[in-house]
Amino acid sequence: MPDDPVHQPHDKLFRATFSDPRNAAAFLRHHLGGPLPALVDWESLSLLPGSFIDSRMAGSEADLLFSAKIGGSDALFYILWEHQSSEAPLMGLRLLSYMVRIWKRQAREGGPQTRLAPILPLVLAQDKDRWKTSTRFHELFAFPQGGWEAVQGCTPDFAFHLLELVDLPYGDIHGTPEGILTLRSLKAEPLGELLHNLVWDRAVIAGVSREAVERFFRYMLNANVDRRGFDEKVKLQHSESLTELAMTLADRIREEGLQKGRQEGRQEGRQEGRQEGRQEGRQEGRMEGLLEVLEVRFGPVPAGLAENLSAVSDSERLKALHRAALTCPDLESFASVL
Repeated sequence: MPDDPVHQPHDKLFRATFSDPRNAAAFLRHHLGGPLPALVDWESLSLLPGSFIDSRMAGSEADLLFSAKIGGSDALFYILWEHQSSEAPLMGLRLLSYMVRIWKRQAREGGPQTRLAPILPLVLAQDKDRWKTSTRFHELFAFPQGGWEAVQGCTPDFAFHLLELVDLPYGDIHGTPEGILTLRSLKAEPLGELLHNLVWDRAVIAGVSREAVERFFRYMLNANVDRRGFDEKVKLQHSESLTELAMTLADRIREEGLQKGRQEGRQEGRQEGRQEGRQEGRQEGRMEGLLEVLEVRFGPVPAGLAENLSAVSDSERLKALHRAALTCPDLESFASVL
């Protein structure tokens, strides 16, 4: 099973930034397109709890659900952050399953008379290659003679907005400074451009909080960017506080890596110890069983013979001796086999 999303660096950066409705609103109103953004009361945008993705997709997806007013009625905005290494041709089907989960929760909470809120889905893709996936759900189907028109009355259909970061030039990413910094970083990572000048735009970085800069630096360092290049980019910010933050964070990440290594080493050691203990226990059990068979059949086992038996460690050899103890006519015959 993939790692939990909160342990994924892409998800940490995405969630930390766009869980803030101010960043999400600025992002959505600039990138949704069409007449919809002008109809939304963006001041009413609020984050709703919960995640609706499949557990098997938790390592490559993250999602955020928002509520906002459109013409005085509630509408839902569902952002699915997709960062797997290849496109998803059945994205429409996956989205539909997530949307149904949202509506089911709304129905449970609102009761049988509730009116469901419309969901406006947006997929934000980090892939370095452009997708060929259609954004219309009905295009997943192979239609009978007569085409879509013949079955559209009984087949669901919807469209989702697909925003591919690879298609967006750095300068065309809009929103709050924190949202811009995050999306430029997420765009740059699969392209190997984390040290791009526009990712390190001084005007953008100057407009974000210290916490956001720390997340940005951590994302860079966790991505194993060239450390010399990273240090040069930090110096070009001409900020002593950011230089100090970068140095402190680098030391902290290095210590976290050492601690993780030590923890993994202790875990491996405990595992090896348990395996060795189980093996030793089985060996001791076989030896005790062998001595018991000899005592039952032939009486007390001489100390010299018992000592020679205790030196046998090979499990297959012990099995053979156990069979001999059951079949030999006397103790002398058994000793000759040993």
